[in-house]
Amino acid sequence: MKSRILVAVIGIPVLLYVVLAGPPLLMMAALCVLAGIGGIELQQCVSGVKRSELVGISGIFPVFMVAWYYERPQWIGLLVCLEIILFFGYGIRRGGEIKFQQILAGLAGGLFIGWSFSAFLRMEASGLHRAYLLLPFILSFACDTFAFFTGCSIGKHKLAPKVSPKKTIEGSVGGLAGNVACGLLFVFVMDRFFGGCAIGYGPMVLLALFCGAAAQIGDLSFSLIKREFGIKDYGHIFLAHGGVLDRFDSVLFVAPAVEIIFQLLA
Repeated sequence: MKSRILVAVIGIPVLLYVVLAGPPLLMMAALCVLAGIGGIELQQCVSGVKRSELVGISGIFPVFMVAWYYERPQWIGLLVCLEIILFFGYGIRRGGEIKFQQILAGLAGGLFIGWSFSAFLRMEASGLHRAYLLLPFILSFACDTFAFFTGCSIGKHKLAPKVSPKKTIEGSVGGLAGNVACGLLFVFVMDRFFGGCAIGYGPMVLLALFCGAAAQIGDLSFSLIKREFGIKDYGHIFLAHGGVLDRFDSVLFVAPAVEIIFQLLA
């Protein structure tokens, strides 16, 4: 718990500065770092090795995915084609040494992780106030936090015991309720201090519930991968929180969802 508090005390002010006050280039750089580390962690999990050519390549492509969305989004299709050709070409060159699941892990890192983190750049480019870029974090971390404390307090019925034995149905419901509360607070703050919110209280309840479900699916999805390959955490960069994929697994599912919903509301 001490290390969790330490990460929060340091991480929250850094997050607020990067998202709300930092130059766009800083946010892009931060997203590149997170995406690159996430790609490396996923490949290390699947391959079972800390260092290899494939691990290095798997960390490069998520960075390119984020950076290309920042610089030249119209060419993103070309990057996807190059990534697919490179990973399968590498597998062919190594002739049987590289497993199909390792190729898929590399592609998932570049395509899914890179694409999900770049959702923040796309939302900013759409003209949204930068405060809205906090929503994917709020509607992920709030769900995780409320689910954790609710589950510890009153959790009795297992949610997905074969994937994550400690998670409970009561914790899941508490996470959804916490998401709604934090979402409504976000609307109040935007209305009170920023001249209005792009989404009303009623739609925010639906958005918070949807994102809460997406956050929990994201959490369980990456837990499923860890359990399949027999690891406890993807990394230790965030101390007790684990690695990038341990801390931002929910965000990777919620950020694109928030982006798409705001596109539909525009």
